[in-house]
Amino acid sequence: MIVKDEEKALPKCLGSVKNVVDEMVVLDTGSSDRTPHIAQKFGAKVYHFQWCNDFSAARNEALKYVTGEWVLVLDADERLSQKIIPQLREVIEREEYLLINLVRQEVGAVQSPYSLVSRLFRNHPEIRFSRPYHALVDDSATEILCQEPHWQIGYLQGVAILHSGYQKNTITQNNKHTKAQAAMEEFLATHPNDPYVCSKLGALYVETGKISEGVELLTRGISAVEENYDILYELYYHLGIAYSRLQNPKQAIAHYQAAIKLPIYPMLKLGAYNNLGNLLKATGDLKSAKTAYETALKIDPTFATGHYNLGMTFKAMGLFTDAIASYQKAIQLNPNYADAYQNLGVVLLKLGNLQASLTAFRMAIALHEKQNPQEAQRLRQGLHEMGLI
Repeated sequence: MIVKDEEKALPKCLGSVKNVVDEMVVLDTGSSDRTPHIAQKFGAKVYHFQWCNDFSAARNEALKYVTGEWVLVLDADERLSQKIIPQLREVIEREEYLLINLVRQEVGAVQSPYSLVSRLFRNHPEIRFSRPYHALVDDSATEILCQEPHWQIGYLQGVAILHSGYQKNTITQNNKHTKAQAAMEEFLATHPNDPYVCSKLGALYVETGKISEGVELLTRGISAVEENYDILYELYYHLGIAYSRLQNPKQAIAHYQAAIKLPIYPMLKLGAYNNLGNLLKATGDLKSAKTAYETALKIDPTFATGHYNLGMTFKAMGLFTDAIASYQKAIQLNPNYADAYQNLGVVLLKLGNLQASLTAFRMAIALHEKQNPQEAQRLRQGLHEMGLI
């Protein structure tokens, strides 16, 4: 791990691996809080490094202190899923693997609930991190495979890492966008056609409102990517988001469709199927929207947003009983789902079930009060005007 001022997040992270790993190497890059002390309390070996605006340099420094045969890399806002541990222990006993990609769940992310990250690898003398932001060992792993073709790269099925760093309040608090943009722009200046940085920086531009710059970079990435399907998926996916923001649903749909056709791990396609469903629903193609959401839910039946969106589609189709079942499933998976309660209330009211409707609306108001007080007030006012409260 590399860390700085992570005293709040660190206990959960280290707690998730304390009884799994043989050693914990924590490289502190200038904390002013109790981060080093907490790491030592968990039994970690703590080292110090002067921050130089280069994540790879820091991660490579941390690698110097590793003594084990295998390396698992975590950030402080991540934790290891306990369910993956038996698989993880089994795979590192295999002779053929150099690197194992892990599925990471982006807890609370608005887009892309899952990603694939290269975080488990052999402590090979030639393996190293590259790129100043989103530091990866992939480049060095590819070089090693060329020299030593007996190695393989694999991945574990199921969620291995739970990541909470993409929640809106965390991004704002840590000024993540600014740091990421500065590091990636510096790299892009010397690597103008690097598909990975085109994807990551292009996506960041789209997210922060620089949409035309984002589209240019993402399109450039597609021209240069060759046969790396994971990066190609991200490029198409983020172009889908960009064209949605440009109010061009036809282009957005085409890019999402290109993304889901790629031969990559199905779980990673969840965001594209969901966003495709949203666009199809908005353009009035309810049948195709329903298919998109149902495909997403076949991939991940625990995807609460997918159940909610399927419920919205059923409601638009006049299939109220199916809509109720979908909303209830979304609520079962996410008990704090205010919008699901609210729309459940709407459908129950349409069916004349006043008491159950009011119960759902009251739950929606209570949850909105915590998450979005303005929406709570708007809903309360609407119910008052209808004479329901």
